[in-house]
Amino acid sequence: MQTRKLYYENAYTRQFAARVLSCKKTDGSWAVALDATAFFPEEGGQSADTGTLGNAKVLDVRERGGAVTHLTNAPLPVGETVEGTLDWDARFRKMQDHSGEHIVSGLIHARFGYDNVGFHLGADGMTIDFNGELTRRQLDEIEDAANAVVWADKPVAACFPSAEELKALDYRSKLELTENVRLVTIPGVDACACCAPHVSSTGQIGVIKLLDFMRHRGGVRVWARCGSDALADYRARYASTAAVSALLSAPQTDIDAAAERLLAEQESLRQELSALKREILNAQIASLASTDGNLCLFADTDEDGLRALVNAGMPLCGGICAAFSGSDGAYRFVLGSRTQDTHAVIEKMKLPLQARGGGKPGMVMGSCAAGRAQIAAFFQN
Repeated sequence: MQTRKLYYENAYTRQFAARVLSCKKTDGSWAVALDATAFFPEEGGQSADTGTLGNAKVLDVRERGGAVTHLTNAPLPVGETVEGTLDWDARFRKMQDHSGEHIVSGLIHARFGYDNVGFHLGADGMTIDFNGELTRRQLDEIEDAANAVVWADKPVAACFPSAEELKALDYRSKLELTENVRLVTIPGVDACACCAPHVSSTGQIGVIKLLDFMRHRGGVRVWARCGSDALADYRARYASTAAVSALLSAPQTDIDAAAERLLAEQESLRQELSALKREILNAQIASLASTDGNLCLFADTDEDGLRALVNAGMPLCGGICAAFSGSDGAYRFVLGSRTQDTHAVIEKMKLPLQARGGGKPGMVMGSCAAGRAQIAAFFQN
């Protein structure tokens, strides 16, 4: 049985009464069918509405063959009338975002001939995919034009044209549709087949912001926010900018330059530290003494430094020259020997030192999760 879809009759319906037609237990929820609903299901790239039916929470909404199923966290009495209440803030945000997307897609299609080939609208934001590439400058121009449409407060209308009427209309659609086509129109801007609820006029969108973009499957993916979501995004970004400004002791308008100065200082310090580490390593190599047994060395250095230590220590020892860098529980190492099989040594290290690694005969490298004392004891002569 088809459900009467109140969201088509009035997208601004927040509360409604409907009779429970069925209620069946599913995995972790109940599948509830009503004779009418204002809950929009997950469809057309948009996530489902949430809210309550009676005392039950609506977790998800799905549509199949005209019948709408509500997944709830509690059962509802079949045959009785229940009150449905939408999470209106979330629904209206989606209406703002989706209507804003129609404006952006319509403008891009008109100016560049690109089609909207992918759309996602959920709690994590909104993305729009186009089958052609766009630059940041072009997107800025589209953003300006889109907001001009918002401020013009144009009407947003939805209707179900007949098959004959559709033949005479020029509209966007991802699918080849011939019947029950719902057309959402913004005069002079866009006409698109769409099943979702929309605002009644563009002014209710408030603002459209195209946040970011990237190349995607031969075209471009655009991240966007509209209305309340755009305001929330701005607040979050402003708070982040203010926090960075305070950390850098720089005006908010100058944080990029301040960050560049900080990075330059860090790079200079990194180079100085690297030079000092090389000096210490060279001093450690110069101080190595001969031994008939193993040499177990610890140094604050990289893999090249460990190899340099081992290459210098191998001729001075009769066993294994082992060089480690890191901290307890997370050491990297290089082993070398002119007299022993280093692969066999790693095998012996696996259990007591939680080691793993490999390499060429005579020199191997790897990592271990042991402490310094355990490592030193293992290689003690």
